[in-house]
Amino acid sequence: MIHAPGSPDLALDPAGLLDEFYISFWIPAAILTTALVIKLPTIIRLWRDPLLRAVGGLLLLACFVFVSAAPATIAWTNRVTGVPNIAAPLVYSLLTAFCGSCLLLLIAWRNGLSDRTAATRRAMRWVLCLYSGVVVALWVLFALADAPVERLRDLDTYYASTPFMREAILSYLLAHTVAVLITSRLIWNWVRTDGLDAWLRWGLKSLGVGYVINLIFDAAKLTAVVARWTGHDLDWLSTQLAPPVACLSAILIAVGFILPHAGQYLHESWRVQLAHHELRPLYTLVRTVNGGGIPFVLHTTPELRLIRRETFIRDALLPLARRIDEEQQRRSYEAALALGFEPGHAKALAAALAVQDAADAKRRAPDGDAIGNPDITDLLQEIAAVSRALHHPDDMAAVRRYATAPPPGGPGPSVDDRGSDDSSTDDHSRERARP
Repeated sequence: MIHAPGSPDLALDPAGLLDEFYISFWIPAAILTTALVIKLPTIIRLWRDPLLRAVGGLLLLACFVFVSAAPATIAWTNRVTGVPNIAAPLVYSLLTAFCGSCLLLLIAWRNGLSDRTAATRRAMRWVLCLYSGVVVALWVLFALADAPVERLRDLDTYYASTPFMREAILSYLLAHTVAVLITSRLIWNWVRTDGLDAWLRWGLKSLGVGYVINLIFDAAKLTAVVARWTGHDLDWLSTQLAPPVACLSAILIAVGFILPHAGQYLHESWRVQLAHHELRPLYTLVRTVNGGGIPFVLHTTPELRLIRRETFIRDALLPLARRIDEEQQRRSYEAALALGFEPGHAKALAAALAVQDAADAKRRAPDGDAIGNPDITDLLQEIAAVSRALHHPDDMAAVRRYATAPPPGGPGPSVDDRGSDDSSTDDHSRERARP
């Protein structure tokens, strides 16, 4: 009988409801593989970094867990080896090794490789010995158990009461639960640490949620096994609830590993693209004077394009600097301050006007005489700010008008000129003293 989604019969049948949300084990395996591929270039480039190698190994191990746990892979493993259910200790061992590796990585990652305190070394030895012992015990218990009937999906509950298989199932579930509890605590303690990079914090939060969800997997499996011991049938918790929960947890854990690296990469890429775009007005201005631009190269990185544009602008500004009128630039700066612009932006506006005037002068008289030889060190260092100022032609026009407008009351000397004229200074002082 086929039930329509949302029907009362389906709502009363949790196993049937969970079938609607089935997630193939190949989906988290593909996502974990993607995470590994994203990390791989960094791992290869920084191969000497043991933490990066450990992250790569952990992602590879997680991929193996989900590939080996897929029903098709379980059937193939049993058929190739000729041993019914031999895939069970293999999957259990990979999962236990993954749990132990997560703990070791987090201890090393959290405390740093330089932390060689006795407590850290002791904790790592305990993890290594305990989880290695569980893996050995799983194979010994399976060898002692009698499990002739192949079970692809419900082995945990089918053999929940079988001697030795019962102990093997309980061992891997308890080892997994302990690892998840400790790992979750370590991660959430780390999330609350001050000074973390934003992308790392979000990655840790995704890891933390993924490990907390893993507790639902453990609770479902243990409840189903204990129910078998007491004569009840809650197999759907193990066969229908636990697998999609494990897949969702793996997806979040994979995202947690991807996010810091991918986020930082995207942020840096966006910063480079934005910097390249912001330099366009100044690049366009000096290109018209220079008579040419940067040759187009098909295969080049964004970073190299930015470096080439910066270099081109600075090279073009060097000969153009001889035509910069420093006095006019000073007046433009004072005008910008008088108009209320903050000092940094006022300096950029004044420099942009000076470069614009120098470019116009060179276009009018390419072989004309130079005005001077000003120090343009600040200009070469602040080309981004100058280019951003060129993005605001209205601000530049306002500064130019204010800088070239005659002072109130008609034409007269500049502020500096008035300061050097004794009679003018005396008249100004008397005017201020008059009641």
